[in-house]
Amino acid sequence: MHNFLPIAYFKNQFVPFAEANLSIATHALHYGTGAFGGLRGIPDPTNPDRVFLFRLDKHCQRLSKSATLINYDLPADKIQTIITDFVQKNRPTQSFYIRPFVYTSGLGIAPRLHNIEKDFFVYGLELGDYLSPDGVTCRISSWCRQEDRSLPLRGKISGAYITSSLAKTEAVESGFDEAILLNSQGKVSEASGMNIFIIRNGELITPGYDQDILEGITRGSILTVAQDLGIKVVERPVDKSELFIADEVFLSGTAAKITPVKKIETYALPKERPITDKLKDKLTAITENKEPEYRDWVFTIAL
Repeated sequence: MHNFLPIAYFKNQFVPFAEANLSIATHALHYGTGAFGGLRGIPDPTNPDRVFLFRLDKHCQRLSKSATLINYDLPADKIQTIITDFVQKNRPTQSFYIRPFVYTSGLGIAPRLHNIEKDFFVYGLELGDYLSPDGVTCRISSWCRQEDRSLPLRGKISGAYITSSLAKTEAVESGFDEAILLNSQGKVSEASGMNIFIIRNGELITPGYDQDILEGITRGSILTVAQDLGIKVVERPVDKSELFIADEVFLSGTAAKITPVKKIETYALPKERPITDKLKDKLTAITENKEPEYRDWVFTIAL
């Protein structure tokens, strides 16, 4: 059961969430011609009249670029202003998640991006842990991650998430928590909605952008933090077999944060995860605005 925030931004105005409804003929519903973002917020534990949003500027910039991919001009600063107003009107008191969405709002039946209306909405819900913080089990999906030559993977295009949905359900229905997708070259790409990292011999390794991954904001933040902590970072192709013999594996994303992986297929991973734990603790402290050197990553909104 989801606890949605009471106010949504819809059709250029703020309305009660229950009144933000779409027609069943909406173009994006039929063709996946939308793009979304997602960002977390938490109330300031020292001041009930403030909330923290992690990397708001980066999320707005990425959504603006995603909108460009569906032929829609939506400036990042406009998105940021609307999200700020959205938070102030809702006054959340629990950890929450914001979902902004750009989409073809026209009612036409032809698959296209030209000569059709576009729109933008924002809603939110209370959200704790998306995946178990104690760790998850994963299987290698039988579904292949799409290629950038078939659809623009640099954006969070809604239609692309059919593959993620297929992979996630396949994993859960076969007894696992999460799926890991390989790309068309047979290399590790990402999980159903998260980037993936492995640790081997003290090095933090993750697939690069050339492996058809999403340009994750949490992923980029982890790479910066790891380098600041003196951990060697390597972006390169990762083989499936490397997952089974890794010292540590974890998933990252806005919803998942940093989630350790306990088991992949039949291979149990070590229970000790010193680098994962160090990165997780550091990232948590940053999102709670407890790390002065990363204060520019955390946006404070007065309610």
